[in-house]
Formats: sequence, structure tokens, C-alpha cells
Amino acid sequence: MADYSENLIEIQDLKFSRGPRPIFDGLNLTIKRGQVTALMGPSGTGKTTLLRLITRQLIPEQGTIYVDGVDIATLDQRELYSLRQRFGMLFQNGALLTDLNVFENVAFPLREHTKLSQRLIRHIVLTKLHAVGLRGAAAMTPAELSGGMARRVALARAMVMDPDILLYDEPFVGLDPISMGVIVRLVRRMNDALGITSIVVSHDVEEVATVADCSFLLSDGKVAASGSPDELRTANSDLVRQFMHGMADGPVAFHYEAPSYEEQLLGRDTE
Repeated sequence: MADYSENLIEIQDLKFSRGPRPIFDGLNLTIKRGQVTALMGPSGTGKTTLLRLITRQLIPEQGTIYVDGVDIATLDQRELYSLRQRFGMLFQNGALLTDLNVFENVAFPLREHTKLSQRLIRHIVLTKLHAVGLRGAAAMTPAELSGGMARRVALARAMVMDPDILLYDEPFVGLDPISMGVIVRLVRRMNDALGITSIVVSHDVEEVATVADCSFLLSDGKVAASGSPDELRTANSDLVRQFMHGMADGPVAFHYEAPSYEEQLLGRDTE
């Protein structure tokens, strides 16, 4: 058994497929409590899928996922609902509710899952908005926000229930350099100030290097490499080197597997 005082999430021999295509084939990794852990890898390697497996939105074909020492496959519906309340989620596009203003977007989880008074909800929401620098934007609508502001509102909403674990799905995508710098700083600051555990799915090597304690590079259904960002940069692996340095040539091919180009052009292969 793992030392669950240190390891918050442990994944053992995980297998999962979408149709005939295997996504994970014997995946093993451990996420330590209190750290910022990055999940990286080429597109299609299952990074977001892994977040869904950890929260049991998807069921693996084989393997075990422990969260704080508990095999999540053994949880009944009530226990699973309780477990999910320990997670906060920052979606890739923010996923703000367009019919609600900033204040009500952040307040939404509190109204849905608690019986707190309006006064206390107001106090909590303003505190979270202040933490992301947007207390003055409480009355604005999502349509009035820039991309970076929307991502910060979504982060305030993800934190509003005081989760133990924050999941970030591509938090840096589509942001200008200033907004990206703000989000990077918030990821690190929120993790350390609140004493939580953060899992960041990202392709952005430079930003991950400034925020992550440990990174896992996923490829071919397994962990291809793991360690600190500096350790990955110096890893003796063609795949790791290609990904970390953005090289066009390497084990990850430009062309998706296909039949003979010549045969298709000549009409011999109509598949």
C-alpha cells in the first residue's frame, strides 16, 4: 500500500479505450499531496480523459484509482457525490453561464450545494473574486469579459467550495502573454496559500515549467517520462526531447497513420 499521507492520488495499471483505440494501456502514476502536478503530452494522449477517470465520470476497463486511499470504483452514488465535492474544476473554455453575471457565476455552486445565508454567500464570493483580482467586476456579464478575465472568474468559481483538489484543463490556451502570466501566478499562489493539490493539463511547456513541482509526459498509453520540468528538459529520450523543445521531427509523426498515398490517389484504395 502507498503512503497516503503523501500520495493523494495513485493510479495503478489503468487501461481505457475509446472503441478499438486504446487510450491508456497499463498507466501508472502518483500525484503527491500539496503539489502542482502537470499532465503533458502530444494531442490525443488522453490527458483530459484522465481527469474524467479520476473523478469517475468515465469507468476504466482495468486498473485502480485511489483518491486519498479510497478505491473510487467501490464508492456508491452518495459517496461518489461527496468525493466530487472535494474537486474544483477549471474548464478549458471557462464554461461561464452566459445568463448570469460574474457574482452569480461564482455563487452558483454555493447556491446549488449548500444552505448558506445570502449574507455569507456574498462574503465568500467577494473573497474569492478578490483573490483573483476581479472583485470590481462582480456585476459584469461574461460577454463583457476578456478571455483572461473570464478564466479568472472561472478559477474563482472553481475555488468557491474550498476544494482539496483543483483540476485545470488547458488553463493557458488562447490567452495573451499578460493574462497567461496572471493565470500562471494564480495557479501557484492558490495552491500554496490554500494548501491544496493542483493537477494541470497543458501543452504549454514554458508555463508549466514555472508552476509545476512534477510533470508527467504521457504517450502510447503510459508515462513516457516524469520528474521536474528541468529533469524532463534533460531527459535522454527522443520523444521527450521532441515534445519539450517543440521539434517537428521525431517519434511523434506529422502524418496520421494512413494507407499508401499513391494507391489512394490512383483510386486503388477507396477505404
